[in-house]
Amino acid sequence: MTGHDTHKLSRNILAALPARYRVDGTKPFHIADHDPEDDGGLGLDKAQGKALLKLSRKRLSELQELLYANGTTSMLIVLQGMDTAGKDGTIKHVMSGVNPAGVSVSSFKQPGPQELLHGFLWRVHIVAPSAGRIGIFNRSQYEDVLITRVHPEMLEREHLPGAINTDAFWQGRFEDIRHFEHYLARQGTVVLKFFLNISREEQRERLLARLDDKEKRWKFSTSDVKERQFWDKYQCAYEEAVGHTSRPYAPWFVVPSNHKWYARLVVMETIIDALEALKQKPPVMDPAFATSLDRYRDELMSEKPD
Repeated sequence: MTGHDTHKLSRNILAALPARYRVDGTKPFHIADHDPEDDGGLGLDKAQGKALLKLSRKRLSELQELLYANGTTSMLIVLQGMDTAGKDGTIKHVMSGVNPAGVSVSSFKQPGPQELLHGFLWRVHIVAPSAGRIGIFNRSQYEDVLITRVHPEMLEREHLPGAINTDAFWQGRFEDIRHFEHYLARQGTVVLKFFLNISREEQRERLLARLDDKEKRWKFSTSDVKERQFWDKYQCAYEEAVGHTSRPYAPWFVVPSNHKWYARLVVMETIIDALEALKQKPPVMDPAFATSLDRYRDELMSEKPD
């Protein structure tokens, strides 16, 4: 495949990927309907995929610069997935070409004592992206309808009134998340949520790779082994979470992630598609200020070198 062919493929075919994996709540969501091995039928190998990623990264950089320069709209990117699904790698490879001044990454571990004294959305809201910036959540508010759904005993630490771990309780949390994301959207935040969908066998192979590579063992924790035992429960929890919270103003994208290069392409093209839809242009400079800059340039040009 030539460079010209690769570029043509990137713009003509990859631009259609967001719609392929979008879940917007118009019909019931079932994880079984989404193949984690899917590679879009592109017929590419890993090296060709990386070449496409490089081309798309340039376009993303241009669009992020416009977002930052205009300072009127923000973007929130939510990344969720089972252990080893590739959240860290996706952030590293997708965002490596953008200006770090316009991007922030927030990771959400188990809440501490102070966070547990507030509602579950409190720690999330305070790090939502400001105008002109892209905020990335490595795990997110969805931990409170995923890990707590699988381990409901954790709810006992949250100082909650009334009955917990009931159907009404979980429906209330889904409703709170929908309202929160709708609020962000109305305030000018583009909300994109990605579920990095890997198979159980792929997770096994990635865990083994970490154990076999001494330089990657630091990524391994005992919780990886523990949580894998709850694979089926997590799949049910994800199915519920995605089905109840994917809306046109905050859609989920179920990204096949057994092939890391392909998952990164899907995520990047989805971000590009959303930024292009904003149709932002470079800010218009005040004529008087532009004239003053021209004079300043003339002054610099007239200075004699030391």
